[in-house]
Amino acid sequence: MVLLPVLETPRLILRPVEHKDVPNVFAYATHPLVGPNAGWKPHEDIEETEKFIDYCIKKREFGQPGNYAILLKSNRKMIGTIEVHTYKEHKAEIGFVLHPDYWNHGYITEAAKMVIIYAFEILQLERLAYSHFLDNKRSKKVCEKLHFQFEGILRKKFKRYDGLAIDEAVYSIIDTDYFNHKLPWLKTFKNEIERL
Repeated sequence: MVLLPVLETPRLILRPVEHKDVPNVFAYATHPLVGPNAGWKPHEDIEETEKFIDYCIKKREFGQPGNYAILLKSNRKMIGTIEVHTYKEHKAEIGFVLHPDYWNHGYITEAAKMVIIYAFEILQLERLAYSHFLDNKRSKKVCEKLHFQFEGILRKKFKRYDGLAIDEAVYSIIDTDYFNHKLPWLKTFKNEIERL
């Protein structure tokens, strides 16, 4: 089983998703702006959320790292998830979801920085990719802040829950970017982590 250690940032705790997270996930999974941005339909009942949590936990049985719950340190409230998925040999992808009440506070950027460190230093990846739909401006902004390199647009790459095939913008960070100091935020962020 792939190691999924608890991670800490200045404002957040990242720990494996648990069944007790169902109410907090349901609170944002029903929101009309959340699921469609990630390609899934908003949850209509709590049973859908319970199945989602089961799926997140079972991923680990199949060699995937699994989903992190994003918790605020200030009150331990679970506000979203972030994961390294489609993990195979030397490569994987990163994905994240956040409750809209917490958008525009830098939480996803902060969580993603920590997960990027995890991906290259613990999982020893050579490539970490991220994709977003072309109209998802928030995800594009996160990619730019993290210095993912834009690779192109894959046409009709993703089939959404309603059957519509959607184009995706694809970005990546590779190991030479990470270890050859091409991520301007990395040194400062690692210094902040070491002081915790």
